[in-house]
Amino acid sequence: MATSLAILLPFFLIFNLASSESFIGVNYGQVADNLPPPSATAKLLQSTAIGKVRLYGTDPAIIKALANTGIGIVIGAANGDIPGLASDPNFAKTWVNTNVVPYYPASNIILVTVGNEVITSNDAGLVNQMLPAIQNVQSALDAASLGGKIKVSTVHSMAVLRDSEPPSAGRFHPEYDTVLQGLLSFNNATGSPFAINPYPYFAYRSDPGRADNLAFCLFQPNAGRIDSNTNIKYMNMFDAQVDAVRSALDSLGFKNVEIVVAETGWPYKGDSNEAGPSLENAKAYNGNLIAHLRSMVGTPLMPGKSVDTYLFALYDEDLKPGAASERAFGLFNPDQTMIYDAGLTKQQQTSSPVPVVAPEHIAIFNYKDHAKARYFITEKTKASEQGWSVSLKARCWKRHGD
Repeated sequence: MATSLAILLPFFLIFNLASSESFIGVNYGQVADNLPPPSATAKLLQSTAIGKVRLYGTDPAIIKALANTGIGIVIGAANGDIPGLASDPNFAKTWVNTNVVPYYPASNIILVTVGNEVITSNDAGLVNQMLPAIQNVQSALDAASLGGKIKVSTVHSMAVLRDSEPPSAGRFHPEYDTVLQGLLSFNNATGSPFAINPYPYFAYRSDPGRADNLAFCLFQPNAGRIDSNTNIKYMNMFDAQVDAVRSALDSLGFKNVEIVVAETGWPYKGDSNEAGPSLENAKAYNGNLIAHLRSMVGTPLMPGKSVDTYLFALYDEDLKPGAASERAFGLFNPDQTMIYDAGLTKQQQTSSPVPVVAPEHIAIFNYKDHAKARYFITEKTKASEQGWSVSLKARCWKRHGD
């Protein structure tokens, strides 16, 4: 019989009821024709526990509307801006002087993301220009005396990982090693985060028939999955995906580079042939994720703190192409009413909207029957308009007792 040791981390909810929670953010996409005025959105955000907002661009009306709210703002330089930012320091200086300097510090800009999922875009030119673009933006911020106040990074798809299961075996694709070494050296030197887009929804969609897979992805009761390398038992897909990224970073020697979850979410409706989208599932995923973040348990490889996480998304984006689910990730309607209750109001900071499964960080010692564990191959699946996502599928795991 296996001897187990539970790493007991308290589930005390340590936060100020009168304030937002800095580790909970939201993505504010604008591929829509029915969005409310930025001023209305600013008021909505102030009524919630959301502490940060990620923009994909630099809409001045939104940045101004968020002034003096204390809400952290992530702004983005588009992929199309990268060539100019990389080749011309003056272009980068103009970009910063136009999109940052006039608004800071009243508008609490905390991070500039240069490009979105560029490495996995198969555009070699952009990939090679990304680091110079980031460096030039950093230099422009430094020149404006903002270098120590506003960080610069980029956002990655989970497809940068070659291996993602078990989490301890997480590794980047070797073909990306050169560019990642440069980017991660920059992250390490400047204290900027490695931003990643993990979506348990896409992991479930790639393998909906696997027993317990939906429950594992939704933080609901399930048998858990054992990482045979570390003997840690994982109770949800989010922790498993984030820890796979942690392992990949550590394997390249960047143990001090922090992870930020730039996007994660679950659609509340979809086409009839899509597995997973439903109001119940979306509420369970986002509600249980929020409760998990509030617990401050962290992940097995990063215990005791919550990874900054930006939910996708604040509103539906009704002009997005593709499957119906692409237009159904929103948390709020254009009239600022909730599409469903994920527990984001400030009054709900001491309770979860749906039952959450406590992460069971368990180390199993003297487990000798590893031969019974099974392996399968991971594949890549098209994820969303934001890019590709690697499926961290249930069937790819070694599982205790199989």
